[in-house]
Amino acid sequence: MNDLQNIINFKLHPIDDLNFYAKRCRDELHNNSILVLNDFLAKEALVKIQQEAQILHGKAFYCSQSHNVLLTEKNSQLDDKHPCNVEVTSDKGCVPHDLIPQDSHLRTIYDSNIFQYFMQSLLLVDKVYPYVDPLSSINYNYYERDQQLGWHFDNASFAISLMIQSPTSGGKFQYVVNARNTEANRINAQLIDSALQNKHPIQELKIEEGSLVLFNGSNYLHRVTPVTSNKHRVLVTLNYNLKNNIKLSENARLTFFGRIH
Repeated sequence: MNDLQNIINFKLHPIDDLNFYAKRCRDELHNNSILVLNDFLAKEALVKIQQEAQILHGKAFYCSQSHNVLLTEKNSQLDDKHPCNVEVTSDKGCVPHDLIPQDSHLRTIYDSNIFQYFMQSLLLVDKVYPYVDPLSSINYNYYERDQQLGWHFDNASFAISLMIQSPTSGGKFQYVVNARNTEANRINAQLIDSALQNKHPIQELKIEEGSLVLFNGSNYLHRVTPVTSNKHRVLVTLNYNLKNNIKLSENARLTFFGRIH
């Protein structure tokens, strides 16, 4: 607990309060499908993680891929111009879990029962589990000039991230509501097509350095616009699963890390 109090700003974010504070955060997540906790990291902890990100930057594996918004194979029953078949581009660098130092603040947060209990309370689940492969649980993500994350829906029901470094320009997180309802198995193809053609109003979220973001990306179409500055965008993802003993697929590990173990 003492180590965690030096990393997380407990004065603003008492995540050990699973009654009042967690309920307030859970209500916001439920109402908006997104929760942003600004100044989640203590200032000194943020500086240390930023320094760690710089040291590890040279070890990042970079990949560029074309994909559709569903992150699936092309649907042969649909026209090539159907919005669920249209391809967009994503490119970034990634440092996997096994390259993150054992004394990293990120490991302290990720492994903390207090943090996990808080996440479980927000998500209304009994337990969250780390990935059992050595690459997937904590990842640094780097977006350099001209790199981006194309429009897509997440396959996972939730995403947890920490903004470590914001670019000077570009690299904006944008999203569109009402484009998909996974519970009802419904997709709004017309709205997706409009977004892909930049004809639909989008919402933009300014995420400050040191913020924690919890996002339901399975129902919200979202992207990160190309970075347009020399100062790159650095994001950390804290990846849990709702089932035990799950590995990220070998194909995904090869794509994002360049290796499977």
